[in-house]
Amino acid sequence: MELAAQILGSMPAASVPPPLRNIAKFDPRKRAKLGGTPIAAQLENDKEFREVVAEALAAGWPELVAGLAEGSVPPAAEPVMVAAAAYLTRPPGWEEMIETARTDIERSAAVAEGSALEQTLLRLREQLAAQKTSAKEESDRLREQLKAARGEISDLRRKLHDARERAKTAEARAAAMEEAAQEARTAAASAGSAGESELRRLRERLADSERQLEATRRAAREGRSVEDTKVRMLLDALQDAASGLRRELALPSSIVRPADSVASVTPGSPGVRAVPARALADDDPALLDQLLTLPQIHVIVDGYNVTKTGYGTLTLADQRNRLLTGLGALYAQTRTELTCVFDGAELNGPVPVSAPRGVRVLFSAPGQIADDLIRQLVRAEPVGRALAVVSSDREVAESVRRMGARPVPAGLLLKRLGRA
Repeated sequence: MELAAQILGSMPAASVPPPLRNIAKFDPRKRAKLGGTPIAAQLENDKEFREVVAEALAAGWPELVAGLAEGSVPPAAEPVMVAAAAYLTRPPGWEEMIETARTDIERSAAVAEGSALEQTLLRLREQLAAQKTSAKEESDRLREQLKAARGEISDLRRKLHDARERAKTAEARAAAMEEAAQEARTAAASAGSAGESELRRLRERLADSERQLEATRRAAREGRSVEDTKVRMLLDALQDAASGLRRELALPSSIVRPADSVASVTPGSPGVRAVPARALADDDPALLDQLLTLPQIHVIVDGYNVTKTGYGTLTLADQRNRLLTGLGALYAQTRTELTCVFDGAELNGPVPVSAPRGVRVLFSAPGQIADDLIRQLVRAEPVGRALAVVSSDREVAESVRRMGARPVPAGLLLKRLGRA
């Protein structure tokens, strides 16, 4: 079947048997595995196809085919190749040759199995000896650790006793400090009472001075200039009393406004790293519209994921054309950088695509899926640029989200294209 699978890829399309034409399009590495049953049935029932495979075998292993035709098996030939060559070329006695090859394979497998068992037994014995040695070393190490742990426990007990003693001393000092603080509060209360008494006395003196000042003013209005000296003396006394009151009360020279004593938090400036629409849900219709308003945003579209979500009944070519037409209209409206990625891993060759203006169209390379190409595009962008990836594939969405891009469900893009 492997020989036939290899030949299928090199045969002209017209010469390939109809049941195997789809299998001939498979990847050469997967052709024998995925199409083994149809290939085996065709070899059994189609003599012409079997002869084509036999000719290719004869070209590659001429000595083996010639020996089987003469009824002798080359001593160095592998039993599997002998059986395959006998089945394809079918010389006289080919069934006995296959049976003999099968017996040789079983004998070789039994010998190999016995040798493997002996090696396994030897390896297990070595592992058992190593485990015994390791167990002894581990036991010795644990004894040393137990001894060290007991010493640490003894030290910790001693430290705990010292800590308790220090705690008792600290509690005694705290009680003494509390008592001293209580005495200080009592003294402060007494001083406050004395200050209030002195303040009342000064207020009374100030009231007397004001009354004398008022009398002096009345005398001045009445023209009694003889009282000017008394008025000046009263004013000097009032000024001296106010200065003394300021010194006794230790009043500050400048006035602190009440609003200055209120604690507050100054509002911070908005961060430049915040991206709009981050707080919107993934299925919010306004998400894509807000993302398209970001300056210099790059929108990456998982092509087949979107087309199969919106119009999966169309052919792949029609799906691509319809999506690219809609993206071209979207670019004309928003002037946003758009990249559409299609899966090209299973394609036999380049696909002719007419990309609209402003839309970059990429196909993944053979052996690479579109998801990997999308991740490469996200990693290629500088850190901090706004990126959006349109895909409903959960694995793709989670991976690009970790890389700093915003995933957008395919349905939102389809709705946006439908509005356009």
